[in-house]
Amino acid sequence: YQRLPQKCESDVAFILDPVIATASTIMSLISIIKKWGVPKIHVIAVIGSRKGVQSIMKRHPDVMLTVGVIDEELNEDGVVLPGLGDAGDRLFGTDLLEDDEEELMHPSKRKRSASVDIC
Repeated sequence: YQRLPQKCESDVAFILDPVIATASTIMSLISIIKKWGVPKIHVIAVIGSRKGVQSIMKRHPDVMLTVGVIDEELNEDGVVLPGLGDAGDRLFGTDLLEDDEEELMHPSKRKRSASVDIC
């Protein structure tokens, strides 16, 4: 579903996504934006899986990509681990389940690197 105007008058598109897991949704959106005619695309995410980031870079090498943290693991459902949980639930204030025993990790405790070789 997209409701872009027929004529593209944009020089740059910023795509914001809290979490890039498998990257299939982002890659579909990038393709739509390219077909619409935007010459410069910049994807910005809080967390990305290594696999998802590599997929974007391989399929769309012309797209600028900024990711706060790269997590190594995707589970069998395509969820980034450790990740940040369900970004939609966090954004819209969905109540946590009473028996939820998720351990939260303060961002300062996560592994970081000033530069990461993702290829």
